[in-house]
Order: sequence, then C-alpha cells, then structure tokens
Amino acid sequence: MNYTVKLLATAIIFLIIFSTLEATILLTAEKEDNQAIPVRVACVGDSITRGTEYTLDLWALLGSNYVIGDFGVGGATVSQKSESAYMYKTAFELSKQFQPNIVIIMLGTNDANQHLNETKIEFVSDYVNLLCIFQSLPSKPKIYIVQPPPIFNNNANLSSELFAQMVMPGIKEATNNTGLPLIDAYTPLVDHPDFFVDGVHPKVEGAQLIAKAVYAALDPDDKR
Repeated sequence: MNYTVKLLATAIIFLIIFSTLEATILLTAEKEDNQAIPVRVACVGDSITRGTEYTLDLWALLGSNYVIGDFGVGGATVSQKSESAYMYKTAFELSKQFQPNIVIIMLGTNDANQHLNETKIEFVSDYVNLLCIFQSLPSKPKIYIVQPPPIFNNNANLSSELFAQMVMPGIKEATNNTGLPLIDAYTPLVDHPDFFVDGVHPKVEGAQLIAKAVYAALDPDDKR
C-alpha cells in the first residue's frame, strides 16, 4: 500500500470514528434534553386531593422527572348547579394553564350531599363536560378518572348511600362515555374506616394507599 492510499484509508477511519462520536454526543444530548423536560401532572379534585398528602406521595413514587400540580379545591363538586362546582373555581383555570401532560381527576365525594338534589343524569353530563374540556387542551393530556375513597360516618352531610347509588355508578358511566381509564381508590380503603380523620378525609395511611393505587394504574408509558 503506497503512502497516498495509506493516507486516504487513515482519513476514512478518522471520519468514521468522528461521525460515530458525533452521533453519540447528539444522542446523549437528546437524552439529557428529554430528561430535562419534566412531565406535568395535574391532580384535580376536592379536599381529598388538596387536604391530604396523596399528591406528595404520588410525586415520591413518580420521581424527579415529574412536576405535580395540586389543583384540589375543598368542597368542590362535579355538579354545575352547585356554587362549589369545580368548573367555577380558579383552580380549574389554573389547571388548564398548567398545560398538563397527565390529568388525574378525583371528584364526586361532595356530590353525595343530599341537599344538591342532583340526578345521576345531571352528574354524568356535568362530568363528561368537564372531561371534554381537559381532552381539548393543546397539551393533549392523558386523563385518568379516579373513583374516590368510601364515605363513612361523618358530620359533613355526605351520604354513603347516595355515594354508592348515584356517584359511583355515575363515575363509571362518565368513564364509559369518554373511553377514559378508571382508577379504583375505593376498594383499597373500603375496609379501613380507621384510616380516616372524620369519615371523609384520609389520614396519612389512607393518602398513601390512594397514591399507590393511582401510580399502579398509570400506563407504563406514563411512568419513566
């Protein structure tokens, strides 16, 4: 092999090595960029979202690649004829501005108030309306509906019978109507009234069970 051929071969090898190195650097940079962009998770709900540590427990399970937005509002209802309708709250607007990648909605507990005189048809219609708004966000979030934990004896005028007969079936119907996934936070707590402060709001143990149920039900693609 003469000098010219050797030089050409050396140059080609160098170009191959350099190209490979450049590609590796670009892939690494791209991976780092992807890791640098956190997944925005909007937790929508009432005081069971806002008033417990469930969102913090969920964040601990998801890890540092996620940002949790707690958009819970105490007393919030699905029912739009209530003054406490979630859609009338500032948190609702903030949750949309958050442009979430994932939305976790746990509402319905306060709709078990007999004073609302709410029918299941109204409940389902209002819930579907709320869900459709989140589905239309530019961020195209993955939406999960959560069946709230059970209602035990309480002084908040919340009926466990109404919850079982109207709210729970209504949530399932809204889920079926929209084709969205349903997470069961009811069953893990149904035998644990001792995990509640007042028959409605979970203690630390209850909040942890909710977070675990939500995390376990998330699509693998939504967990990095």
